[in-house]
Amino acid sequence: MLLATMFCYLFFYTGRQTFGFAIPGIQQELGLSKSTLGWASAALLWTYAIGQSINGNLGDKFGGRRLMSLGAVLSCGLNWMVSFGTSFASLTIPWAANGYAQSMGWAPGSRVLSNWWPQSERGKVYGAYVFAAGSSSVLAFATSTLILELDLNWRWIFRLPVLLLLIGGAVYYVIVRDRPEELGFAPLPDESNDAGNESGITPRTKPTHNESSWQRYRYVLSNPRFIIASLAIGFQSMARYGLLIWVPVHFLGEDWKNSDTKWMALALPVGMAFGAIASGWLSDRVFHSNRSRVISLFLFLAAACSVAMYFLSRDHWLGVPLLLLTGFFTYGPQSAFWALCPDLLGRARAGTGTGVMNTFAYVFAGLGEPLIGWVIESNGETSLVFAIVAAACLTGSIISPFIRR
Repeated sequence: MLLATMFCYLFFYTGRQTFGFAIPGIQQELGLSKSTLGWASAALLWTYAIGQSINGNLGDKFGGRRLMSLGAVLSCGLNWMVSFGTSFASLTIPWAANGYAQSMGWAPGSRVLSNWWPQSERGKVYGAYVFAAGSSSVLAFATSTLILELDLNWRWIFRLPVLLLLIGGAVYYVIVRDRPEELGFAPLPDESNDAGNESGITPRTKPTHNESSWQRYRYVLSNPRFIIASLAIGFQSMARYGLLIWVPVHFLGEDWKNSDTKWMALALPVGMAFGAIASGWLSDRVFHSNRSRVISLFLFLAAACSVAMYFLSRDHWLGVPLLLLTGFFTYGPQSAFWALCPDLLGRARAGTGTGVMNTFAYVFAGLGEPLIGWVIESNGETSLVFAIVAAACLTGSIISPFIRR
């Protein structure tokens, strides 16, 4: 189930992380400013946030297999609609709808994984899952860069990569089953009494099979350590999407069609992919499932790397290894964050918790997009993205130790 879930999610970001590569072409053809396109990018992030809070709960109620497959199909179609946009509205409306379709992937897939693996193995499992997401960023960056290299216009960035997502969704629906017992295996032991292990507390209520959606949401939102974790991932996601959307703009430069540095941006998602694997392993084996320590350490190092990137010229040879490390430490905590959901809330509420946490993540990310676009446009300096990323990472690093206290 892990490999099949990873395979499907490997293609999800081809439907939402290609936007940064299209920005220079959209600006040239449609005459839209960077700050305006920042709002268009934010529209997807906010509808994704809303969808997470809904689809995580639906994953708990109905299982993740159907939702994840349907989201892949819908996202492919909506990306094609974006490719025919001729104005801010005709770009933003289908792009925002695509955010909801994309939200049908992560939390439902996370619920499937929590049904198949116990707490002691989840750091590694979620690390592998997040590695697939990081690899999906590599794929999105590589295919987008290749399209520009082939001298195709920006519209093809929304048409070709998402065909892979369509294939992934179909394969997932055929192969995956929501629970071990659907394939004749014994279900995992009940973990209701283990919820809250990260913080050393026991749940106030034990989840039941007929627990209502309202009861799940109420329990999740009343857990103070979960709320702190959600705020921390909010700042981490502001940094992450600041990098994913605006680093391509930084390395494409003004002469984006003939840029010699556009391939350097690929170091970012490569670092992100391996950071996820490393933090998942560290949280299980070195920190003994103490996720908060890994999160705080990685975000502090991400802030330091981002500061160094700010002072480095675009074409400096150190840019590639330093950008790789920035991606490694910024994205790495993701696997620890997602493992916290079943750890703090119990497996029966993992989908709801993942959805709520991801809602925090994408609300914050959406706030960062127009801010970064406005700052870059006001100062004419794309490297300022790294200064904003450093501030967000440092804030996340400071508050994350309180998850355990």
